[in-house]
Amino acid sequence: MDRGRLGSAGLLAASMLTLAALAAGVGDRVLHADAAGCRFTGVDRIVAVADVHGAYDRFVEILKAAGLLDERLRWTGGRTHLVQLGDVVDRGPDSAKALDLLERLQKDAARAGGAVHQLLGNHEVMRMLGDLRYVSPGEYAAFVTSRSTDLRDAYVKSAASANEPGREQPPLGFVEMRTSFGRNGRYGKLLRTLDAVVQINGMLFVHGGISPAVADLSCDAINQAVRRELGADIDQTRAEPLARLSARPDGPLWYRGLAEEPDAFASDVDDILTRQRARVIVIGHTVSPDGRIRMRFGGKVIQIDTGMQPAYVPRGRASALEIAGGVMSAIYADRRDVLATVAEPAGAVAPAR
Repeated sequence: MDRGRLGSAGLLAASMLTLAALAAGVGDRVLHADAAGCRFTGVDRIVAVADVHGAYDRFVEILKAAGLLDERLRWTGGRTHLVQLGDVVDRGPDSAKALDLLERLQKDAARAGGAVHQLLGNHEVMRMLGDLRYVSPGEYAAFVTSRSTDLRDAYVKSAASANEPGREQPPLGFVEMRTSFGRNGRYGKLLRTLDAVVQINGMLFVHGGISPAVADLSCDAINQAVRRELGADIDQTRAEPLARLSARPDGPLWYRGLAEEPDAFASDVDDILTRQRARVIVIGHTVSPDGRIRMRFGGKVIQIDTGMQPAYVPRGRASALEIAGGVMSAIYADRRDVLATVAEPAGAVAPAR
């Protein structure tokens, strides 16, 4: 959600889709996934949640409000598909707990016939590229063990011998966290398997957005490129981040145009959707102006980052977007607002009156 851009300085760094109904509950539909695994149709219920940023308690709260978790944090969503739009890490202390929860829910949901689609955000990319500007002190503290002082001292000594300035006294837990998000670390391995974009029932879910510059790329092409750039080619990505899809300002994890362009951009949105074989794009990354889920460009873009982390957005709140039974709704801890209905399975989204 940050306003920055990955810069060259300061960083280590399709076939035609048959559109299905936005909502589900239309007869006894059969779930289908394409060969690439990034397009799904026939999903009965979708719940999407955007930027968590270490706000574990609020994340749990909104998953309960959406009927996906019980008091023991067990999956109760049945065949629901939960989409988490990335930026689980940075800005808040409990990102590791949120990552652990998502990892467990993926297994639990699959056993119940549902799914959890955990997507990458730009902050996961920053973490993997070694950009730690937005790491919360609590995130380091979560990795502290009885060996942390010795590990830090050894790291500082090694850095000093290599004449690396600015690393005299990192916080305790720094070494363990960096290792855990490294190529062979627990979270590093996990994040490098995640997709950047998924399409469900004709709705495209992505952290930042799809820009005109990348609109011709299929979801499979995007996911393969991002996975390669953060895996086998990560050294090249660190050397030239602005030349890589995973770190470019107009790439799917960083692009803000769908949240910030004026209404006159509507024709460009139509073109992007046509080229993506989709009819709605759901985005996070940019906090909505009033802390509520909002629809843009006649309901063709749904902006669902409402500022879950209070340390970053004091007046923000947790929220979830639900699409089920012909209705699109915004779920908050204290209320539920109907946003739109779907008149026909392949029709346009009609804003609620």
